[in-house]
Parts: sequence; C-alpha cells; structure tokens
Amino acid sequence: MRQKLFSFIMINLGAFLVSINVHFFLSPNNLATGGVSGLSIIMNDLFPDFSIGTFMILVNLILFAVGFIFLGSGFGAKTIYASFALSFYVWVLEKFAPMAHPLSEDLLIQLIIGQCIAATGMAIVFNQQASTGGTDIIAMIINKYLNIEVGRGVLLADLLIALSSAVLFGPQVGMYAFFGVIINGFVIDYALQQFNSNKEVVIISRHSDEIKTYIVHELGKGATIHSATGAFTSDKKEVITTILGRKDFTKLKSYITQVDNKAFITVHTMNEILGQNFKRLA
Repeated sequence: MRQKLFSFIMINLGAFLVSINVHFFLSPNNLATGGVSGLSIIMNDLFPDFSIGTFMILVNLILFAVGFIFLGSGFGAKTIYASFALSFYVWVLEKFAPMAHPLSEDLLIQLIIGQCIAATGMAIVFNQQASTGGTDIIAMIINKYLNIEVGRGVLLADLLIALSSAVLFGPQVGMYAFFGVIINGFVIDYALQQFNSNKEVVIISRHSDEIKTYIVHELGKGATIHSATGAFTSDKKEVITTILGRKDFTKLKSYITQVDNKAFITVHTMNEILGQNFKRLA
C-alpha cells in the first residue's frame, strides 16, 4: 500500500512539473516542443476560444481511442492517469495563474529552464513505469505498422509538431521548438540515469567472508564470487562482485573502510541492468 501511495504521489509530482513548463514557459512563447502539449498550443492558436488544458484533455481522449483501436487494450492504468493528470494541472494553472505575457524577453533561457523542469518531471513519471501518453501512442502505432523504433517514432512525431509551429509562428520560434525537443531528450536520459544509478562493485579483500556476510544479510543484496591469482605474488584471492544502488554502495564503502582499509575496490557505473531483481528482459 505504501509503495502504491508513493508511486501515486511521484506520478502527480512529475505531471505537475511538466504542466509548469507548459503553462509558464511554452504557452506564453508559442513554443510547441512536441507531445500533446505542443499540439495543444498549436490548436489553441487556431481556435483561441478553447484553452490549452481543454485541448490536451480532448487530444488525449482521441489518442487513447486510436490506441485502443490499433494497439488493443495494452495501455497501463498509470499512463492513462498520468496523461489526464497533466492535462488537468495545465487546466488548473490556466484558471488560477493566467499568463498574459512571457516571464522574460529572453526566449532561450525560458526554453532551457522550462525543458529541464519538464524533462525532470517526465523522468519521474517514467521511473514509475508510466508515461504521459500523447506521442508515445503515435510512436507505438508507427512501430507496429512501419517497424520503426518507438524512440525514433516519438522523436519523429515531436519534430513534426515543432515543424508545424514553424509554419504558424515563424521560423525563429520553430527553430527554438526543435532545440527544445533535443534538450528534452538529453535531460530525460540524464535524469533517468540519476534515478536508476546502480554501480558494479568489485572487491578484493583479506576479509572477504565478513564483507560477503554484510552484503547478503545487512544490505539484502546478492553477490558473485570469483577465484583469482595475483600476478606478482601468485596468491589465491577471492573476488566479490555485486551491484548496488548509491545508498547501499555508500554503506558498503564505509563498512569496508572499517574492516579492511587496504581492500582493493573498483566501481563501474551501470547504464542498464537486465534480469534478476532489476529490469525485466521483456
């Protein structure tokens, strides 16, 4: 129950951060940097009687209907909730904190700050095994029928929306929108790496039994043991390999310092780990 509540709070936090970017940074500057929000900014310019939040809700309804038709009922409940939560937060901000003018005359700094906030929010949502929907659905349909990777499909859809903004709002705004799409991708990747920062730790120590016990019983993690021979001394040694998150690694390093301050440790940052208790293979 606690884990579900935490996931619910994090999804809402992530969606709210994305909505801040849409309302305070993108919308006042007509920056359509892809996604449902970008498409809604374009639609709002064509039909100003409807708010961006309203368009986001309508577009999400259409996209989910199309998704059910072409992809079946394979959408997660978290993704459906996150997409509508984002639309709702944008609608609320429009009602209670309307923006008559951009925050600054410097379009570039607004774009960078806004995209960093939004990308962090999207990474938080992705980290809960959800997404904000939108162009993800288009990308999944493209993947199914044209065999184009989902990541490339999302990029293609976002770039088409940015191109549309160039037609409506001029080439300068369009180029900024293209730049925003690129920033978004980089920051999301970086943020996800920070959330899922795991390290492969390789330890050679005279007190390997104590260290193994600490890893298994105190940290609750697994380890792999290898036998090795020293090149200079020809001594037989035991090599411990384990994969830990940032907090557990800090605890282990502190423990090894107390037990054997002459231990040899190498640490490698892992970009992706599949299988066992980590990410599933499929």
